Amino acid sequence: MAIPISYNLRNLKVRLTTTVMTALGVALTVAVLLGIFALVDGLGGALAVTGHPLNVMAMRQGSSAELVSAVSREQFDVIEFLPGIEQHEGEPMVSHEVVSVVALPLKTDPGNPETEGNVNIRGISPMGRYLRDNLKIVDGRWFETGKREAIVGKGTYGIRANTEIGDTISFGRGDWEVVGIFDGGRSAYNSEVWVDGNLATEELGRQGFRSSVLIRAVDAAAAQAIQNRVEDDQRLTLEGRTERDYYESQMSSGDSVRLLGMFVAVIMALGSSFAAMNTMYTAVARRAKEIGTLRLLGFSRGSIMVSFVLESLFLSLLGGAIGVLLVLPLNGVQSRIGNQLTFSETTFSFEVTPESMMMGLAFAAVLGVIGGLLPARLAARTTILNSLRGA
Repeated sequence: MAIPISYNLRNLKVRLTTTVMTALGVALTVAVLLGIFALVDGLGGALAVTGHPLNVMAMRQGSSAELVSAVSREQFDVIEFLPGIEQHEGEPMVSHEVVSVVALPLKTDPGNPETEGNVNIRGISPMGRYLRDNLKIVDGRWFETGKREAIVGKGTYGIRANTEIGDTISFGRGDWEVVGIFDGGRSAYNSEVWVDGNLATEELGRQGFRSSVLIRAVDAAAAQAIQNRVEDDQRLTLEGRTERDYYESQMSSGDSVRLLGMFVAVIMALGSSFAAMNTMYTAVARRAKEIGTLRLLGFSRGSIMVSFVLESLFLSLLGGAIGVLLVLPLNGVQSRIGNQLTFSETTFSFEVTPESMMMGLAFAAVLGVIGGLLPARLAARTTILNSLRGA
């Protein structure tokens, strides 16, 4: 015969102070874990949705990022006329682009150079804007070709100084006026500043060399064929990959954060498990006579053990629920992280997903079972005589 669950719930209520303190310990552990998941999911989501599935990037062989790649004008001229490229108003959808970085201070402390962080500056060809279907200007206007004008992604605009319309950004040999703010959805484009590619190439003294070529294929088969042609053509010495594959490969920044967060969460989980275990051991000691009475009433050792494990489980699930509530306000909060491949920062929004919340509750449940198992076993093994004596 099983012990009624109401018995366990009543005991948690009677020991309210101990219940709350133990639950808060579990809650903090779950909140840390979910916070790390929200960061990694947000960063991963931003990188995973960046780029069109039919966009192919050509870069120098062995380059891990556009910043360390170089593609000459002659190589671009070969790529521009490959078969299978989509057309826009009679022109091939190909953009020869240059990427560099500029240091901008935080908006909250614009006069402090210590708050400066690297932001990607992307110089694009006129066709470049049509290769980003979801991008739109939300304030101001697009920059004019041939002028020192820039548009700023909303992620950078929300964090970095000198990004208001009318402000100037020092880059290359002079200043560039901010004329617009653009929204790239959830993509990593929001972390960039865009300018005219021809001017940017001159400013950097690249002598016709740029960082990459972005190509729109007519379909998936053509995209694969373009990748193969780029890699097989001996005149190019370049490699091709889809734009989405390129951005997904940058998740190495999130991996290190995930590992660190998991390490911290495991350490905290050990502490929470011991806290739950100590709470349940105390409960067993205080309720020795209750245990003896339950045995006299006919409840088996197994029922008593299950009852104490359930009580520990309820305690941890309460903490898990509190942890979920603590981390919910993070959902949608904008943040930034340094990218180890591009040497610049990527802006993103924390994402608290239903899957991560369920994982947090499951994690709390495991803590509860582990923390309650040994005390429950002790309670079940206590003899009736010793229980009634209060031993």
